[in-house]
Amino acid sequence: MRNLFNVAAMTTLLLCVFAGAIQSAEPSKKENRWEKAIRQFEAADAKSPPKAGGVLFIGSSSIRGWKLDDYFADLPVINRGFGGSQIADSTHFAERIVFPYKPKTIVLYAGDNDVAAGKTPKQVAADYGAFVAKLQATLPKTKIVFIAIKPSIKRWALVEKMREANRLIRAITKKDKRQAFVDVDKPMIGTDGRPRKELFQKDGLHLNAKGYKLWASLVRPQLQAGN
Repeated sequence: MRNLFNVAAMTTLLLCVFAGAIQSAEPSKKENRWEKAIRQFEAADAKSPPKAGGVLFIGSSSIRGWKLDDYFADLPVINRGFGGSQIADSTHFAERIVFPYKPKTIVLYAGDNDVAAGKTPKQVAADYGAFVAKLQATLPKTKIVFIAIKPSIKRWALVEKMREANRLIRAITKKDKRQAFVDVDKPMIGTDGRPRKELFQKDGLHLNAKGYKLWASLVRPQLQAGN
């Protein structure tokens, strides 16, 4: 009986240690989730370094999927979007995919995934504030353009939370001439009060060419010389 008890105790101990090891590994997995994408950006920069003073587009998949040269061929644009990312991820990797470019303007689209992951509007706005604070500490003259969290077919149930996050972020941008807020919500809503289907891919979440054309028309005024 004693031997059986010892075996059972040892088994329980090993299971606990194994479980603890898994839990302790989780934070590092989260930190490394985007490492492959960031290293790919760095490899591309090593081969062909972008010129300083350009326009940096950063954020989630709505940025990653944007073929910027098709809409801003006349501007020195850099795309550093990585799909599924949240605002805090762009802040975390700023030293590697923002600061080296010394951009004149940064166009940020994120917050969509943040709300979908359960963050409150206040948390999303706080994350945006942290992004701005970090950027301005190193690049005080850089303009930051925030594209409003878009209304989408797939995430329509979250639209009110997203709009509240937009409201809070817009209030932050109004306090600083180095920031701008681009409202894409109203232009993306149809006469029926719902997202315009013709702007989206089949998944009801990501933009198609028409959607990006609309966004480009709304963002471009913020990228012109003198703004």
